[in-house]
Amino acid sequence: MLAKYDIYTSLVGSDFRSLPTWISYWANVDKVNPLISVSDINGDGLVQLAEIAIDGDVLVLATPEIGGLPYVISGLVAAGGLAAALSTADGLLLAISNALSHDVYYKLVDPGASTQKRVTISKLLLLAVAFIAAYAASQKPADILSLVGAAFSLAASTLFPVLVLGVFWKRANGSGAIAGMLVGFLTCLYYMFRTNPALGGRMDAAWFDIAPMSAGIFGVPAGIAAVVLISLLTAPPSRASNGLVDYIRAPE
Repeated sequence: MLAKYDIYTSLVGSDFRSLPTWISYWANVDKVNPLISVSDINGDGLVQLAEIAIDGDVLVLATPEIGGLPYVISGLVAAGGLAAALSTADGLLLAISNALSHDVYYKLVDPGASTQKRVTISKLLLLAVAFIAAYAASQKPADILSLVGAAFSLAASTLFPVLVLGVFWKRANGSGAIAGMLVGFLTCLYYMFRTNPALGGRMDAAWFDIAPMSAGIFGVPAGIAAVVLISLLTAPPSRASNGLVDYIRAPE
């Protein structure tokens, strides 16, 4: 809002011969794809809103200078943004690597693995996941908002039905949980591929005009239905499982 106010009131309508210095600075940061460009399209010598092009990713960094603050404030803003990104990324990387090393490797592959070996496997998996994530980000498949929305839709479709029903419905069992995770994940993934142009889909194939990043609205109910159906068709959970649910609800 501050950047828009300053641009609308100070920059729009000003003379092209007296542009503020922050425009030339940010325009020279990347000369191949300029972050900011102001061109006199109609040749009247006055800056108009349609003649200003600002990259959305750099607007936050340029805002302090647009408001007349020194460049060091932009450096602090950039450091804050980087710190926020790293604090989120390292938590997610640790969660993913620990889940893979403990729930997959230790529980399924090598139940007799020592603690030291599991820690080593976790560190190796952390590096592998980090490289995969860095490669995916370098391809720039979409803007950050779409990627975050897609990630939350996939997570909700896969985990939400199992977590909720596993705690609040004692009839849910392991087979139902696996089926719910698979059905929810695949439903969400199918809708994304069906409607996202970047993945070969078409928006005119969307259901109820729901955006691809909101695919979880279909994945969550599909996962819930799968958990309920498969749980009812298979054997009920054991007394130990029900005891664990009781302990989760009211720990002693």
